[in-house]
Amino acid sequence: MSNILAEDTLVWHLACSEADIPENGGACALIKGEQIAIYNFKRRGEWFATQNLCPHRQQMALSRGMIGSTGEEQEPKVACPFHKKTFSLKTGACLSGDDYQIQTYPVKVENGMVYVGL
Repeated sequence: MSNILAEDTLVWHLACSEADIPENGGACALIKGEQIAIYNFKRRGEWFATQNLCPHRQQMALSRGMIGSTGEEQEPKVACPFHKKTFSLKTGACLSGDDYQIQTYPVKVENGMVYVGL
């Protein structure tokens, strides 16, 4: 699928207000029946969204995980609060050396409201 087609089929969903997500932390929103973890990475001036389900133990917990950066390229990451598996907030790849992957979603903030693209 080309990027143009993906952009054309992307639908933005209102998730919450900007104030609902703690600075340098995350919260969960239910969008189209799916739990989406939304992160306000204030230190970086960036927003991210992923599935809330940690694939390691199938727990809805990623929105409560710690966010940070790793490596020379300062890859933004989230750590599962239960088992400390870490995932890239950009690609969803597991950074703990395991063969797990999480879904990531685009985020935009307009007029104090947070939108997630599905």
